[in-house]
Amino acid sequence: MSKQRLLDERYLRMARIWAENSYCRRRQVGALIVRDGAIISDGYNGTPSGFENICEDEENRTKPYVLHAEANAITKVAKSNNSSQGATLYVTASPCIECAKLIIQAGIKRVVYAEDYRSADGADLLRKANIEVLLIDINKIEEI
Repeated sequence: MSKQRLLDERYLRMARIWAENSYCRRRQVGALIVRDGAIISDGYNGTPSGFENICEDEENRTKPYVLHAEANAITKVAKSNNSSQGATLYVTASPCIECAKLIIQAGIKRVVYAEDYRSADGADLLRKANIEVLLIDINKIEEI
């Protein structure tokens, strides 16, 4: 197995653990942005800062203002002194179309994800923008 594949699997396992910080009941998603061998940002799905940590409404639908893990990681790096230009995004679910647009604009060049989102539109848009998109099945990654 290549060194890059081993790193990809390790970062995906870390993203899976980071997803556990989410208060969302329907699905917990975690994301890491890695550049030059260092984690420069992280995120998980949840409500904006200052909101209650409840992601679903009374009918168990996700509230419209819940941020996806990728959006949280990208906005977090935007507030820092780091740049995501040329970075890799590791995320537990493939990006939606809205997050894909943010990924493109953030200059991220590679996306590694662990399971498919309900729509492939985001991954398709990333490929159209010449961003490398790689699925590594999270259930086939062995624990350390």
